[in-house]
Amino acid sequence: MSAARKSARRGRFIVLEGLDGAGTTTQAERLASALRAEGHAVLTTREPSDGPVGTLIRQALTGRLGLPNGAGPLAPETLALLFAADRTDHLAARVLPALEEGKLVLCDRYVLSSLAYQGASLPMAWVEAVNGYAVSPDLTLFVGVAPEVAAKRRAARGGAAELFEADEAQRRIAKQYLAAIRRRAKKERIVHIDGEQGIEAVTAASLAEIRKLLGRKR
Repeated sequence: MSAARKSARRGRFIVLEGLDGAGTTTQAERLASALRAEGHAVLTTREPSDGPVGTLIRQALTGRLGLPNGAGPLAPETLALLFAADRTDHLAARVLPALEEGKLVLCDRYVLSSLAYQGASLPMAWVEAVNGYAVSPDLTLFVGVAPEVAAKRRAARGGAAELFEADEAQRRIAKQYLAAIRRRAKKERIVHIDGEQGIEAVTAASLAEIRKLLGRKR
């Protein structure tokens, strides 16, 4: 990112992370509503994005896109590179312009997801390197739940299973999330939120952390 774009970043970039079933999508919506009620301009977004590369990723995650001749899902390296490419497009198209306008950007998943999900089968250092362009969030809220709790929530909501939602995969990813948080914690503010509380309690705890961020002098 150019120096000009760095200096123009007037908003705040807040990311929600967690296992599938942790409730990050629900919390992003609830937090956006609460923050708008307090007078903040808020953009909610997600990764994979709704852009062209993000659309390909969603097809791959649901088994609609894979290797030629039915040879299986995309290689882990390919998927990791697609996530990184989608992230650069997403930053350019949505996140950075909103930050330059002074908005709060709430993003459901970001680099930490790549380190946890793709890092479960690839060297984490390599996944981090291909995401080197990505700007750091001002705050990451990790909504922590046990893999067993996340699995029950996924079963309750129904829908087609995605590529990484098998129980064994989610247990590996849960461990990778903790390793990724340790890796990034020295240079990014990452706060653990107990996601096994009630929905309202998770929202309240998350809002408290966001208000701390917003209350700081720039």
